[in-house]
Formats: sequence, structure tokens, C-alpha cells
Amino acid sequence: PRIPKVLLEHDEVALALEAAPESLRGGAGVWVLTPAGYREWRKATNGYTCVVHRDEVEAIKPTCYDSEGTATILPAVVYFGDRLMAGAPVSTIRREVEERLRDGRFRAPSRAGVAFMLSPRIVNVIDATTGEKGTAPPHYMIYAPHVTNADLRLPMEAYEREPWLPYVAYTGAHGFIIVTVPDATTPKGR
Repeated sequence: PRIPKVLLEHDEVALALEAAPESLRGGAGVWVLTPAGYREWRKATNGYTCVVHRDEVEAIKPTCYDSEGTATILPAVVYFGDRLMAGAPVSTIRREVEERLRDGRFRAPSRAGVAFMLSPRIVNVIDATTGEKGTAPPHYMIYAPHVTNADLRLPMEAYEREPWLPYVAYTGAHGFIIVTVPDATTPKGR
């Protein structure tokens, strides 16, 4: 089975912390991926926890969760990575996570909160069957369980003019509203 590439520990730690604003990095907890799955490298002293999230074999998603995300979303992230390292197929793991959300072993955030993905080195898997990969600009994610793009009531044509407008990702219990701040050097309309 295909499994995620394990980085050198110091590279994994640096990449995980790259997700957070500099002011949070020193006290943030860190989880690292090992051949046996995720391992807690450092406990948080400020309520934030950073991890390089893998939700596909080739994905590299440095993310730093606040205390609510650490309590509710991080357990599913760790489970996902552990199962990937055990060789389980992504489709199976997704079903298992959904089942655990339904039966209460995992839960949705109970309040608003924020996760940071400020690293410029995000790798998203766009199509696992073709291996197509992409990236995402640095952004913030606001927990939005069960919110949909329709709930935001932003017309799709607005995204053509202002692609940085917020949108919902991962609709469901662990859904987020993604907020990308436009680069001040980018001309309006780009």
C-alpha cells in the first residue's frame, strides 16, 4: 500500500509550526508523523496545536488549531494519519471518520474558533486518481460545522472578481469557512 512520506522530525516540526502566526509558535503543541503514525512531539502551553495534516497520501497541509480544534478536529486528523500509515485506503478512512462523528467518538466544534494555515507550502491533492496536486494561499479557517456555501449567500460570479472571498470547505461536522486575505500588492479584480 502507498503511505505518506515521513519527513525528518525537525523538518516536520518546522513545517507544522509554519502554519501558525509567529507569535503563537513558541507555545504551540506539535504533532509529528512517524512510520507508526502521529506522535505528540510537544504539549501546548498556549492552547494551539500544529500538525502537518495528511488527508491523502500526497497531501501536506500544515495546520495549527486553537484549543477547540485541538479538542475536536485534531483527534480525527491524528486518526486519519495513523490509518494512512497503516496502509488503509483513503476512502475507507473517510467512512470510518464519518462513522465516528455519527456515533460520538469524534465530535464537531461546539463553538466558533480558528485554525491557521499560513504556510506557503500547502500541497492539496486535487484528484487522487490522476495524482493532480495543487496548492492554496495562506489562509485562516473559522469552524463552521454543517454550514454550506449557499448559507454564505455569495454569488458565484463574485468569486471571479474577488477570488479571496470566504467560502466553505469540508462541509459537515468539521467544516470551515476559509478566509484568504488578498495580497496588498495584487491589483483589484485579480
